[in-house]
This record gives sequence, structure tokens and C-alpha cells, in this order.
Amino acid sequence: MEKLEDAPKFRFWKGQLESNGLKINGIKDHFIRRRHNGEVLFAMLEVDADTPEGDKIPPVCFLKGHAASMLVSLIDKETKEKFVVLVRQRRISDGSQTYEHPAGMVDADDAPDEVAARELGEEIGLEVRADELTKLNPRLWFPSTGTSDEAMHFFYVERELSREEIMAFHHKDMGNQSEFERITTVVATLPEAHKLVNNVNGLLIHFLYLKHVGDYETMKLL
Repeated sequence: MEKLEDAPKFRFWKGQLESNGLKINGIKDHFIRRRHNGEVLFAMLEVDADTPEGDKIPPVCFLKGHAASMLVSLIDKETKEKFVVLVRQRRISDGSQTYEHPAGMVDADDAPDEVAARELGEEIGLEVRADELTKLNPRLWFPSTGTSDEAMHFFYVERELSREEIMAFHHKDMGNQSEFERITTVVATLPEAHKLVNNVNGLLIHFLYLKHVGDYETMKLL
């Protein structure tokens, strides 16, 4: 079983704190969730650390590591209409069924694009090479700087398919049962997806993608 101090995400996070001038006096773990193979997945930590300014840093950190979120744009060969593939699953935020873009955890030793490609295969059944993915953010973005180390990598991939091939991705049962994933895929247009998605990362990636490809007409419909 992996010790917390040996976990790549913990070592990377602790190194970042120290490189930015924090003096760490102690770190206490209150809860650790592990993968089925014993690797550290998440941890709730209490941190005693001093800032270079002589203050105490707020002590709570939900250690998650980095994550990759991927927008899959399936383009109808005949009409050129764009569809995205979402994953529907129940989440702890409010207990509801949520609609999200495929995503996966990225450890410090992982290549983000390789993780993204693997997760697309696992979560929606789309085989993609890492070099087919386009990165949408030039550096790491942190969704919650006050409480977590989580940092995001955003990618997209486009595929031109027939309408029949596109709809074959609709309502597929996917997910990794050992990680408590019960996933159903959902195909939707971008405006439809924008109404279904309620997490900030998912809403943001719509605008990042449409800006990157210059599709401002669809952006107006969001």
C-alpha cells in the first residue's frame, strides 16, 4: 500500500509549497482514499505552514492532484453539425445525476495527454492517440486555490463521422466499477450540453473550444 509521503501527487504538491517559500512545520492526514491497487487517490490534509510574509497559511487542503478534461466534438460528415459526448453519473456535490465531459486524474509522473487519451477509451469508448488531442490552456489552472491542489489540463479532439456513427456513442454504459464509476454516455449538441452541464470546468471548456476553432456563431447560442 502506497504511503502518503511516497505518492507522486503529494511529493509534487509539497515541493510546490516549498519552492514558493512556505515553511512546512507539519502535515496531518485525516482521510485517505486509495485506488484498488493501494495508490493514493485523494487525501484530506491539515497543514501547519508559515508563509514568507510571516503568516499561517489556511490549513485545509483536499489533495487531489492534477486532472484532464476532454471535449469530444463529433462532426456530422454531411451537415457539419457538431455534437459532444458527455458522461452522466451521480456525484457527491448534491447527490444528483450530473452531466460532465470525460475526465481523469493525472499524477505527477503521468503525461496529461496520454491520460486523456486513455480516459476517452475507458469512459466513452473512443480510441484516440495522445498526439490527436489539442491542449486548450497554456498552463495549469486551479479551480479552487483556497482549498485544493487540483489543477486542470483541458483538451479537445474532433472526429468527422456519419450521423449513425455519432449516435452509436449515445447511452452506452461505461466506467470502472472498481473505482465506483457508473457512467452512461450522452450525445448532445453544444447548446444542449451547455444547458445540461453544471460544473465550472465543463462550462469553461465549451468556450475554450469554440474560441480555439473560431466558432463564434455557436458560442452565441450558449
